[in-house]
Amino acid sequence: MSTTSAAKRLENRVVVVTGAGRGIGRAEALLFAREGAKVVVNDLGSGPTGGGSDTSVAEAVVAEIRAGGGEAIANGDDVASMEGAARIIATAVERFGKLDVLVNNAGIVRPRVIYNMSESDWDDVIAIHLKGHFATTRAAAPILREQRSGVIVNTASESGLGHYGQSSYSAAKEGIVGFTRTIARDLGRFGVRCNAIRPRARTRLFNEDAIDAVRKTRSLIGELGAPRLGDPAASQPEHVAALVVWLATDAAANVNGRTFLVGAGVVGIYPEPVPERAVAREGGWDLDALDRFAPEHLTADLRNEFTGAK
Repeated sequence: MSTTSAAKRLENRVVVVTGAGRGIGRAEALLFAREGAKVVVNDLGSGPTGGGSDTSVAEAVVAEIRAGGGEAIANGDDVASMEGAARIIATAVERFGKLDVLVNNAGIVRPRVIYNMSESDWDDVIAIHLKGHFATTRAAAPILREQRSGVIVNTASESGLGHYGQSSYSAAKEGIVGFTRTIARDLGRFGVRCNAIRPRARTRLFNEDAIDAVRKTRSLIGELGAPRLGDPAASQPEHVAALVVWLATDAAANVNGRTFLVGAGVVGIYPEPVPERAVAREGGWDLDALDRFAPEHLTADLRNEFTGAK
């Protein structure tokens, strides 16, 4: 883990990265450390679909950071627990004396088409992703507000735009986008910025084991298609980590409340959502008015792109 630049951009900053034992989180933790940050490596050590725990997962990343001359401490708490999230943030303050950056990355995937999805499939994914982002942010917010500085980077997904067999994951990830916009407003006036990424990277969450449940019913790749999600196999976690770490540096001091695409050599920024088009009618709309208006102005331009129906 050799340092590639003499001037470390995040010297003595304290960073928490959740889900940092593998994949994107691990790459983020390692790069933060290379840039001089002291890192809390959080990872429950569960499987890609949830369940189980393994403290050695986070500890291995800490060992890697320390071997390169960096400072880090492992934490195995569950982000979906308010108590666990509080302990994650407390670990940073108690060990390193402060908190500067929170990267919410922890997640699982539970692929099921909606007619096969159980309540626990839904609840577990929402808990880890959406509640997990809330719980750690809630614990960190008073600290960042009081010191009037800090950075939060959230991990959304292109799956939020629609992803076959992933309704729970899609809902959680798009919820994170809305959460990010609001946190940017809640905390921005205190000098704290919050942004989100939609990363493209081949990680264990979408390896063969994780999507096997969907493949047994229909081909995920065939249903999903490459254009919507791109090719995650073409991007590695390290390709994502650079943007996340950059967003935590002073160079991004004026970037707040935005959502980025990152991976495979691409960095993009999503526009803020606005109505594609709108028309006003004095007195409001009723069914008869919609019947008259829609054939010419609305339904002729819309189609069901997933079934081919017109």
